[in-house]
Formats: sequence, C-alpha cells, structure tokens
Amino acid sequence: MLKQQLTDAMKAAMKGGDKPRLAVIRLMLAAVKQREVDERIELDDAQVLAVLDKMVKQRRDSIQQYTDAGRTELADQEAAEIDVIQDFMPEALSEAEIASIIDAAIAETGAESMRDMGKVMGIVKPQVQGRADVGQVSALVKQKLG
Repeated sequence: MLKQQLTDAMKAAMKGGDKPRLAVIRLMLAAVKQREVDERIELDDAQVLAVLDKMVKQRRDSIQQYTDAGRTELADQEAAEIDVIQDFMPEALSEAEIASIIDAAIAETGAESMRDMGKVMGIVKPQVQGRADVGQVSALVKQKLG
C-alpha cells in the first residue's frame, strides 16, 4: 500500500538524517491523514494518489507565483518538494499513451462534441490520475472534441 510506503520512507529518512525529505514526507502523510479524518474513511491507493497529485498541482501553482514575483529560492524549494512527492507516484504517461486513452474513451462513449466532454473525462481521469496533469489532459480532450 502507498500509505505504508510513505511511512517506511519517513522512517528511513529519520534514520538517514535527511531532514528536507523527511519534512516533505511528513507533509504528505499529514495530508492523507487529514482527508481520512475529514471523510472518516481509510484511503486506498487511488485516493492517496489523488491527494499526492493535488499536492503536486499546488506546488506547481506556487512555483509559478514565486517565479513571477522573483522569489527563485522559494520556487526552487517547491520544485524540490515536487521531486520528493513524485518519487511515490507512478511513472508519468507519454503523450502517445495519453492520446490513446483519450481516443479509447471517446470511442467508448460515442462522444461527438464538447457536450460529451464530461462523459469522456469521467473515463479518462481515473486512468491518468497521478500519471499526467489532468488540466493538460482536459485541454487535449477539448482539442479532440472541438
């Protein structure tokens, strides 16, 4: 389970004295625990991936804002956090793989226009969660349906 991998990685970082990595892993575990407490459920791997994916997206937004403000040291810190988070996420999909997933979803739903985008995204999103930027995937779906 992904949650167990995070806990094991936290222990390893503590033993190894890797404070920056330890801090990020603790943030990830806290975010997972927060969602579990809020929703009163035990998260499975897909839900943990969704939490980690959201954390990466937040950091990408922060990097953009820090870069625009000329705060490169803070942007670098956020980028380092993304690297640690992505260690626990599955390998990213290539553009060809994303395109084939989108094409299969369009064929499965019989989508013909932008009105069918919700149906297509409903099938595509679980398949790409944590492996691709959902915003970019959404843009590709719009492009194919438009």
